[in-house]
Amino acid sequence: MAVPVAESWTWFPALALGVSLLKCLFISSYHSTDFEVHRNWLAITHSLPVSRWYYENTSEWTLDYPPLFAWFEFGLSHVAQHFDRNMLVVENLNYASPSTVLFQRLSVVFTDLVFIFAARECCRCVQEQKGSRDILNRPSFILAVLLLWNFGLLIVDHIHFQYNGFLFGFLLLSVAKHLQACHLQGALLFSILLNLKHIYLYVAPAYGIYLLRSYCFTQDNKDGSVRWRSFSPLRLLALGSIVVSVCALSFGPFIVMGQLPQVLSRLFPFKRGLCHAYWAPNIWALYNVLDKGLVLLGVRLKLLEEAELPRATMTGGLVQEFQHSVLPSVSPSVTLVCTLLSILPAVVSIWRRPRGARGFLRCLLLCALGSFMFGWHVHEKAVLIAILPLSILAVESREDAGIFLVLTTTGHYSLFPLLFTPAAAPSLPIKVTLMLMFTVYSFTALRKLHSSQGPLLRPLEVVYLLGLVTVGIACEVIFPMSPWQQRLPFLPLLATSVYCSAGVCYSFLRLYVSLLRWDEEKPKQT
Repeated sequence: MAVPVAESWTWFPALALGVSLLKCLFISSYHSTDFEVHRNWLAITHSLPVSRWYYENTSEWTLDYPPLFAWFEFGLSHVAQHFDRNMLVVENLNYASPSTVLFQRLSVVFTDLVFIFAARECCRCVQEQKGSRDILNRPSFILAVLLLWNFGLLIVDHIHFQYNGFLFGFLLLSVAKHLQACHLQGALLFSILLNLKHIYLYVAPAYGIYLLRSYCFTQDNKDGSVRWRSFSPLRLLALGSIVVSVCALSFGPFIVMGQLPQVLSRLFPFKRGLCHAYWAPNIWALYNVLDKGLVLLGVRLKLLEEAELPRATMTGGLVQEFQHSVLPSVSPSVTLVCTLLSILPAVVSIWRRPRGARGFLRCLLLCALGSFMFGWHVHEKAVLIAILPLSILAVESREDAGIFLVLTTTGHYSLFPLLFTPAAAPSLPIKVTLMLMFTVYSFTALRKLHSSQGPLLRPLEVVYLLGLVTVGIACEVIFPMSPWQQRLPFLPLLATSVYCSAGVCYSFLRLYVSLLRWDEEKPKQT
């Protein structure tokens, strides 16, 4: 654990206040269908008895988050009624009065206080450089900017509209508690997070293995392997009690009412298809494109009959199941096996050689990216689960800073299609400006921080990242003016997803290489 330096933290509230004021400027900006999703959930939890929450389907945007988030919406609804009671009527579909917009926007800004507090705790955990007197060049300051002013969170939460900052606050606070060796608090926070949004199951293996190995087993052998006799049943019981208690409070009422199967069917809707409406930049995007390429090649070589091929539904931008034409179709069980295999080396590594809380953090990143790369119906926004925690390592290690720059730049650019509809067109200058500001700061701050250790990026990495400029101009400027816009409306999203997939895959592999090298170079680190 890093020992916090004795310094004034007056700069932190200024950073937090500045970004909060910026968020307020987006109150009247474009918002996605997720705005209506959360308005509907406010109405459901406020107007209906608990027994009907997970059965209500007046709107297509049914409640599909865990019960603890439903109770969160229930709490917000009691504040919402003082702004506009009509937003709490289930039948008022697509209701967006000025008071409703104001309330929902401000609710995201206010609940981001959890994220701000978590960012401060993470900043207190980083290892400061000796002799660094300039606050602007301190790892803690740079980390605060990378977290608080994160481009992805700004556009996803405060333009597109969601509550990711609130949720990531629990994740980062949990990570910070583990870095501070407060393992029970970290476990409690993560248990709460899982019951707020189940997407964080992506990183649950890292938590489970790390806590079992480093908390329930209290001693290691001289070679770093586990000392089996040091197992503490009381510690395991404490961890189990925390997890069971939180889950019981969350799911208990629905278990008593016999509604658990209904709740789970809402949480895990496997019939939504392999990919989201906009393909997340992962291995399945590359797989889909390869299938399409083989179809075109097969038709041209007269090896396939075009009339007998299934419709190209996977490039229609719709959430639905589809079949591949040439390559084998992928089922949920296949994605599960691929995901488990992708994270297996990481969890084995922290079992064999835990390497302290930073070893856990590396495992968490690999679990997040492995699940993002191979998971079923992955949302493009899930890349933030890796980007935000990686910020902590980026201010401490030159190699991690290089990986961070590649992953952050490609991951953030992959979020551009979230604002691709005609209604979102006025947001183009905003998203471009915000990303340029964040990216330029990330490159300059991290390069200066690690200036004595050599360049952060390799030549081919620089070339690849510069290619994003070409992709951006083609998709955002040239394509809308071309005749292809009517015939192939999904093409910019496809191009963005495929190009960014290469960067995310590369970052995933580099993180694995760094983990293996880290194991070899630092066998005694805790």
